[in-house]
Amino acid sequence: MSGRTANAALVALCAWSCATPADPARLDGPRTGAGVELAPYALHEECFRLDAEDRIDFYFTSTAEVAFNIHYHDAQAVVMPVAREHATEASGELVADRKQTYCMMWEAGAEAALIDYRVRPLPRR
Repeated sequence: MSGRTANAALVALCAWSCATPADPARLDGPRTGAGVELAPYALHEECFRLDAEDRIDFYFTSTAEVAFNIHYHDAQAVVMPVAREHATEASGELVADRKQTYCMMWEAGAEAALIDYRVRPLPRR
């Protein structure tokens, strides 16, 4: 391949990649939150798009008990593959069963809470 042909191919590749922006909702790397404040009865969500068979690792701690779940919406239903009540920490892995936007959600009770969390993609098996 001549230098001129290689340069043309490189310009075409750059034009294609620049014209195809990354999906900002896609979980392509770790996402974290530190000291996220939840007022009494308040909610916080961290949402991300996964493809079927994508794997994630999640972890959180809270200064007070919270309701925690990982959910997605299927028509009128809310599907929660992970749900914990009265939790001050939780961790685990989740394998997406469908292409969907999944949300990690925390809900404080009567007591305010501070949460720290991490979610990250894992290699497919």
